[in-house]
Amino acid sequence: MSQSRQLAAIMFTDIVGYTALMGDDEQQAFELLNKNRHLQKTLIEKFNGKWIKELGDGILATFLTVTDAVNCACSIIKRSESVNGLQLRIGIHQAEVVFENNDVFGDGVNIASRLQSIAPIGGIFISETVRSNVANKKEIKTSFIKEETLKHVKEPIRIYEVIVDADPSQPAIKSAYETKKIMPKKSIAVLPFINMSNDPDQEYFSDGMAEEILNSLSHLKNLKVAGRTSSFQFKGKNIDLREVGEKLGVSTVLEGSVRRQGNKLRITAQLINVEDGFHLWSEKYDRNMDDIFAIQDEIALAITENLEVILLEKEKAIITKSYTENTEAYESYLRGRFYLNKRFLFQSLEQFKKAVEIDPGFAKAYAGLADAYVILGFYNYLPAKEVMPKARNAADVAIRLDNSLCEPYCSLGMYYASYEWNWNEAKNNFLKSIQLNARYVQSHVWFGHYYLCWIEGKFEEAERYLNIAIELEPYNAMSYINKFAVLLTAGKMEEAFLTAKQGYEIDPDSVIGNRIMGLAYCYKKQYAEATKYLEFASKLSNYAAFNQVDLIKLYTSMGLEEKAENVMEDLKLRFSRGKYVSSCIMSFAEGFLGNIDEALKWLEKSFDDHDAYLCIIKYYPFVPVKLRQNSRFDYFISKMNFPE
Repeated sequence: MSQSRQLAAIMFTDIVGYTALMGDDEQQAFELLNKNRHLQKTLIEKFNGKWIKELGDGILATFLTVTDAVNCACSIIKRSESVNGLQLRIGIHQAEVVFENNDVFGDGVNIASRLQSIAPIGGIFISETVRSNVANKKEIKTSFIKEETLKHVKEPIRIYEVIVDADPSQPAIKSAYETKKIMPKKSIAVLPFINMSNDPDQEYFSDGMAEEILNSLSHLKNLKVAGRTSSFQFKGKNIDLREVGEKLGVSTVLEGSVRRQGNKLRITAQLINVEDGFHLWSEKYDRNMDDIFAIQDEIALAITENLEVILLEKEKAIITKSYTENTEAYESYLRGRFYLNKRFLFQSLEQFKKAVEIDPGFAKAYAGLADAYVILGFYNYLPAKEVMPKARNAADVAIRLDNSLCEPYCSLGMYYASYEWNWNEAKNNFLKSIQLNARYVQSHVWFGHYYLCWIEGKFEEAERYLNIAIELEPYNAMSYINKFAVLLTAGKMEEAFLTAKQGYEIDPDSVIGNRIMGLAYCYKKQYAEATKYLEFASKLSNYAAFNQVDLIKLYTSMGLEEKAENVMEDLKLRFSRGKYVSSCIMSFAEGFLGNIDEALKWLEKSFDDHDAYLCIIKYYPFVPVKLRQNSRFDYFISKMNFPE
C-alpha cells in the first residue's frame, strides 16, 4: 500500500444542474459530461496538476502549487463558456493531505468540497490559505465574500472569490457571486400553510392543504416545483424569502394560512415574487369544509395563470381532479400522509384504513395504504408475510381505480423486489412509476438504491438515480443517506463518508441520520465517534432490532464481546416473548458474533419467511464478513436467482 503525506492544493469542480439534465435528456447529459472531462483533463495536465478521480459529474484534482491550481480553475471557467450548457462551480483549498493508492484523503479535501458546493454558478471559491499564496500575483484578483463555518469544519473559514478575467489595473468587478442568479420565472416553492386554528392538532390539515396543492402542480412540465421535503424544511422559521428562493432555485413562493372552527374555514394564500417581495396574487376564502376541494383547485389554477403557465387539457384535468368527495375520508387521508411523513407508521396505517373504509373508491388513500404496508414490511417492523400481500392488494386497488397515480407502482416495485423476488416485475413497476411522474423522489431513491445497487449491482446507474433525487429534493436527508449506501457498496469510501455527513446535517435528530453517521465512522474504524452515533440512534428508535444489530457489529469490531453478547441476549429475549424480530437480522447478529452455523440457520428461516432484507444480501455491505465467506452463503445466494 503506497501512502505519503504532503502539502497540496486541492481543487473540486462540479457541473451545475447535471442531474436534472440527466433526468430530461440522458444522451445530451453524457455528451456534456464527456466534453467537460476532455476539457478539464487537458487543462489539469497543462497546469501540472494530478487528476485524482471523478465523483459523479464532479472532478477532484491536486496541484503542487496554489498558483497552478487557481490559474487552472480560471482557464476551466473561461473554456467552459464556449461549451453550450456547461456551467461549473469550483472550490480550492491548500492543506496537508494523504495520498494513497491514487486517491487523496484528509480534512483539506472536505474543505475544498464544501467551498465548491457553495460557490456561485461560474464561480471559484478559495480559502484564505489559498488567497494568501496568490495575493502577490498581479494576474490573480480576489474578492472577500464572507466568513463562514463550513459543515464539519471546526474553525470559521474566510472565503474569497477569484475574479475571472481580471484586469490587474482595474478593481475587481466581475464576481459571479455578486451577479444575481436568474431563477426560472415559472418556478415555485409551496411552503407549509400556517395553522391559525386554536387547536394545534389541526396541523395535519394545514400541512395537507399545502402538500396537495404542491402535488398537483408537480405534474406540470412547464413549471419547476420545489419538492415537499425541501419546501417544508422552512416550516416555523422566520426566514427571508430571497433565501428560500436562493436555496430552492425558485422565483416565487406560495404562502398561506388555515383557520378552522368546526365546519367553517378561513384560508388565505399569497403568491410572492422572492426577489422584491411583491405579491403577484393573493386571495382569502371564507367557506365551509365542503368547499375544500374547490379552494385547492382555485389556488392551483391562479398560480398557473399568474406564472403564465400554459395548461394542456390533460394537465388542467390533473390539477382539478377530485379523488374523493367525502371530506371525512379526505381528512383521514391527510392525517395518514402527515403521520407517514413523520414516520409514525402505525398511526399512518390506521388513518389510511379509515379513509378507504369511509370511501372505498378513494384511489390515493389506497396508494397511501400500500406505502405504509410496504415500509412496515421492508424495514422489518412487521413480518413480511403479514403485511406485504396487503401492500400488493392496496396498490392493485389504487391502480384499478386510477392508473395515472405513480405512487402505487413504486410500492409494487418494492413489493416484487422484497417479497416475491420477481425482479422483472419489480423493475417494470419502478420504471412505470418514474414514467408517470419523473419528479416523484421515492421512486428514484428506492429504484436506485435497493434495486439497481443491491439487486443488480449497477452502482454507477444507481448513483445516477440518487443524484436525480437529490437534484429534485436538495434538502431531503433520506436521498443522501441512501446515496451513502450506494457509494459505500461501490467502494467509494471517502465520498460515501462526506455524503453521510450531508444527510446527517439535514436531519441530525433522526434515527436514520444518526445510524448512518455511526456506520460511516465504523467503516473508517473511528469507533469512539461511531459509538456515540449508533448508541444514540438505538435509544431514539426505542432499541429497534435493526439498530441493535448495528451495535453488535460495532462492539465486535471493537473487541467488546461481552457488550455484544448482552445486546444479543436482549434480541433473543424479545424473540422468545413473541415479539417480532426479523430472521435476517438475527442471522446478521449471530454472524457478527462468529456463530456461523446459527447465522445460516436463521438465514434459511428468513428464506421461508420471505424476509424483506433477503433481496439485498448479494451486495449488502453490512453482511458479516465471516458469513459472506462461508460456501453455504454462496449456495444461498444462488437460491435467490438474482438477475445477472
